[in-house]
Amino acid sequence: MLMVGRKLLRLYLLIIYYLMNEFLKSVLLKLSRLQRKGTIRLLLVCFLLKLLSIERRMQEKLSIHGAWSSRWVFIMAATGSAVGLGNIWKFPYITGENGGGAFVLVYLICILLVGIPIMVSEVLIGRRGRQSPINSMKDLAVESGLSRKWSLAGWMGAIAGVMIFSFYSIVAGWVLYYVAGMANGEFIDIGSEMAGKKFEALLADAQTLLIWHTVFVLMVMIVVAGGVNKGLERATRIMMPALFVLLFVLLGYSMTSGAFGQGFDFLFHFDPSELTWNSVLVALGHSFFTLSLGMGSIMAYGSYMPKKSSIGGTVVMIALLDTLVALVAGLAIFPIVFANQLDPGAGPGLMFITLPVAFGQMPGGQIFGFLFFVLIAVAAWTSAISLMEPAVAWMVEKFGIKRLPACTALGFLVWALGIACLGSFNFMSDLKIGSMTFFDLMDFATANVMLPLGGLFIAIFAGWKIKQSVLKDELSMQNHFWFSAWYVAIRFIAPVAVAAIFALNLYNKFTV
Repeated sequence: MLMVGRKLLRLYLLIIYYLMNEFLKSVLLKLSRLQRKGTIRLLLVCFLLKLLSIERRMQEKLSIHGAWSSRWVFIMAATGSAVGLGNIWKFPYITGENGGGAFVLVYLICILLVGIPIMVSEVLIGRRGRQSPINSMKDLAVESGLSRKWSLAGWMGAIAGVMIFSFYSIVAGWVLYYVAGMANGEFIDIGSEMAGKKFEALLADAQTLLIWHTVFVLMVMIVVAGGVNKGLERATRIMMPALFVLLFVLLGYSMTSGAFGQGFDFLFHFDPSELTWNSVLVALGHSFFTLSLGMGSIMAYGSYMPKKSSIGGTVVMIALLDTLVALVAGLAIFPIVFANQLDPGAGPGLMFITLPVAFGQMPGGQIFGFLFFVLIAVAAWTSAISLMEPAVAWMVEKFGIKRLPACTALGFLVWALGIACLGSFNFMSDLKIGSMTFFDLMDFATANVMLPLGGLFIAIFAGWKIKQSVLKDELSMQNHFWFSAWYVAIRFIAPVAVAAIFALNLYNKFTV
């Protein structure tokens, strides 16, 4: 469609040139005595050059990778990036443990002051640059008269995405294993002890882990290799509606569990007395990590965003949908947990031990347990796709290659790194770096160091380094108040908050 549009524009310019030239000839016959031929022809040439420069600028603002067909496709794709495994089990649990509705209120304030301003910045940088995060950061730095070294922030995000995917695919492999197990009826009438042993046996079985890890890597790279429209957008149009349908089907099922009220109270009881400073810090940290910030995914997706779409309103919608999915997931999960007198605070074990026991003991549990793990697999799939997009986009730009060879090379890299990660649970469990396995090290380096630093650099870059004229041009906010509010948040509030997350994560890791 883009090529057709450009050809039509060129044809349109040629027609204009021909008509104006004929008009000029007739005018020149009448003005021959005034000897203004040269001046008029010069004006005509300048006019045509101006039109051609407009065409070139239009072409420069289009990403070589393609563009989302609509604003809603971008919203769904970015929501898919944000909604991951942590949304399904972590957010509902930390909400219930930290004051319920009071915690949700604090969390929404943190999203408003930290998550949304940084996400707006990432989308802004991506759409302005129309390239991978690495090249968008570099070009925007040059446009603002800054050093090209700002592209290092894009590098760190792209590398972090590859590292995260290498161990994320292992956990996603567990989910795929449980999808198959639920379909085969392996968890019918299973007890807590047997469920725990089954999960431990899975972790000890390197061959099984490798199979499912390989399957998940292939699932992700096939979608990314399809490109923006035939890969990412097509997958988004299928997977995100499926995710919402599955989520609300499971919500309806949990309403029949007999403990829906108990689950609702666990999530939404408003008890400010349970809020502590630690609760605020938990809300602050989750408001940053839940939106996939600091790793370049949102910046890459933003580079495919239509120019006419409002960045601010779009980002707010993504944040609200992300929060909605997390809360509905909690309402779908915890009534089932309480109905079977199980522990809601089991953390990751909630997904792979507690819930299989609950589904195994409930009427229709095999069917709904299968649907639940399909839901988790879809959430993991949409998140993982966005992790690889920044690195793939950069390879295509740097080497001028097609997506397929870029995805093949990067897919092999993450697959190999994933083998070392899965080995942390079995054949490499004795290999420690300090006190951490390779899996733990990859998790620590990305979640505690690279992502917070990436978010901090983006906040400083957008708030203090980019020309304000560029910011206003991209945001196009009609109301000056909203621009001023975002500008204050990205300059003063977000950097301090992210720096606090970074410092406290390191403090907790090495002192607690």
